[in-house]
Amino acid sequence: MPKSIMRAIVLAAATVMAGGVAYAVEPVKVAQTDKGDALVDGKGMTLYIFDKDSDGKSACYDKCATNWPPLAAGDDAAGAGDYTIVVRDGGAKQWAYKGKPLYTWVKDAKPGDTTGDGVMGVWHIAKP
Repeated sequence: MPKSIMRAIVLAAATVMAGGVAYAVEPVKVAQTDKGDALVDGKGMTLYIFDKDSDGKSACYDKCATNWPPLAAGDDAAGAGDYTIVVRDGGAKQWAYKGKPLYTWVKDAKPGDTTGDGVMGVWHIAKP
């Protein structure tokens, strides 16, 4: 069975077990890129992690966050499993995978682009 179908079944079961309330537990998908499997946002844009972040804390603000927009989480978002919520300075919420905050890259023009991988030696594709 393809991973995407299996993942959909697991999420549906989790929704039922949560009393029918749909939580945004997995805000991302896995997609094939020219650099292998990568986590992508709802629009198919590649997600990245930043080496200067510590688990559960973003170090990317100001110009950094302009170039590397954080993957925003809604106020009512609740993580589970490998997906958690990081509270940024100022109170905004951001999705994280295995404790690492997730970002997109402004220079990726279309789904599947991976131009942010390796930037300054500290930005890397978020891998499942």
